[in-house]
Amino acid sequence: MANLKEIRIRIDSTKNTQQITKAMKLVSAAKLRKAQHNITNMRPYAVTLKGVIANIAATQKVTHPLMTKKENVKSVLLVVLTSDRGLCGGFNSSIIKFAEKYYADHKAGLEKIDFIFVGKRGSDYFARKNVKGLESITKLDKDISYDLAHGVAEKLINRFMDGSYDEIRLVYNEFKSAISQKVVCETLLPVEIEKSSFEGTNFSPDMIFDPAPEVIIEDLLKKNFNLQVYRAMSESVASEHGARMTAMENASNNARDMINKLTLTYNKARQEKITTELTEIVSGAESLKG
Repeated sequence: MANLKEIRIRIDSTKNTQQITKAMKLVSAAKLRKAQHNITNMRPYAVTLKGVIANIAATQKVTHPLMTKKENVKSVLLVVLTSDRGLCGGFNSSIIKFAEKYYADHKAGLEKIDFIFVGKRGSDYFARKNVKGLESITKLDKDISYDLAHGVAEKLINRFMDGSYDEIRLVYNEFKSAISQKVVCETLLPVEIEKSSFEGTNFSPDMIFDPAPEVIIEDLLKKNFNLQVYRAMSESVASEHGARMTAMENASNNARDMINKLTLTYNKARQEKITTELTEIVSGAESLKG
């Protein structure tokens, strides 16, 4: 059994660790509230915008290169969103495992499959596997903004429009709750248009647009694409903070349990030492009497 000094050192060390994990939990909880509020405000706008595009495209028979699907997909660009830091449970591992499995399952059937990494963890993992991304974007949780999403979206649109890739997919954690995140593989390009809300009704498509429907669709598609990229980034950041908050709470609970066990061990060792000393004193006193 360890001596009393060693046990006290371990108790103090575990208490310090517990204070750190509690502080990290509080920081993640504060950041999560902000990120969750951002997602809640964004989702209705994103859904409505896609509905407007679907209605115009369906009623005016408008087509656009960003909505045109290729019959034979030969090249895919995979955008993988992870975090820059760890200590967030299975947040990164679930994304990495999904992306790695997708790569293993599809690389034989495709002529080309490339990566863009948003987050240091994903980039570092695939670098160790000799898979180098076209680009690596870091500090997402600190620098996330619509301007950042717009810049990434413009690069993706250019790669799709010049024919470099037939399909662009985004792999990220969709935020469900503080304790639940779901891995999503979403097709960003070509843009998937939902069913028009006018289908099956007596709505007349005879409407006059100014500017022309083609111009409106062009503008709305780009805004929608920027918004979808920003939404996915926001979902990923919120999921990261939720996962880290849960992981730090579990770590704090584990530290508490360890402190209780070490305290019990310390008290037992201290009691044994006191009992031994008392026995020695009584034995010495008895020997003096004899």
